[in-house]
Amino acid sequence: MIFRPVATLLVVAVALPAFAADAKTGFVDKVFKNEDGTDSPYVVFVPHDYDGKKEVPVILFLHGAGETKGGTKKPVEVGIGPAIKKREKSFPFLVVIPQSEKRTWQASSPDGKRALAILEATTKEYKTDPNRTYLSGLSMGGFGTWSLAAATPEKWAAIVPICGGGKPADAEKIKDIPTWNFHGDKDAAVKVDLSRDMIKAIEKAGGKPKYTEYPGVGHNSWDAAYGTDELYTWLLEQKKK
Repeated sequence: MIFRPVATLLVVAVALPAFAADAKTGFVDKVFKNEDGTDSPYVVFVPHDYDGKKEVPVILFLHGAGETKGGTKKPVEVGIGPAIKKREKSFPFLVVIPQSEKRTWQASSPDGKRALAILEATTKEYKTDPNRTYLSGLSMGGFGTWSLAAATPEKWAAIVPICGGGKPADAEKIKDIPTWNFHGDKDAAVKVDLSRDMIKAIEKAGGKPKYTEYPGVGHNSWDAAYGTDELYTWLLEQKKK
């Protein structure tokens, strides 16, 4: 009798994360548990067609100084929130809206670090597309957008800073991130030169950022920026390589 070796197929069960198909949609209140045991409330907008099966693109939105504290409804009322409400039934992005506690979103600050931690927690809770994670913010959040992008350039498929400013010396770090920057040329709160300088520095470093400067517009350039349908079409076209 001849014995022939029989190949044994080893089947390894890999535990995949389970995403709820019946997740609540629209603007959903959440609470993030900090390492010191304190709670930080935030809001997530979940697309109305979210089913837990298809990966959805995600935006981390950083509000301005005026929306610090005062309840999590404030960051939803200014900036991307009103733009979402006008398109709510068809808005395709999952949007993470944390709230600053110390009036800063700089990458080295507790608020900046918490924003990234909340984003990470959200991507574990919902089925998001790891290649389509975007960062945007206005005013103080615009500064935070530049700062977080420079500190963690590998995270973002694109960034959209609005009426903020960054460090031109960081241009080399962010030159390869697709960028669309907005600012009003009559902004008395955050000088438009801060955006102009960032765009020039990125271009000098070899990047190809988009820049929209609104003539005659003051500090509130975010209504026009987030009200631009082309912005969301452009974002969806940007994927990490």
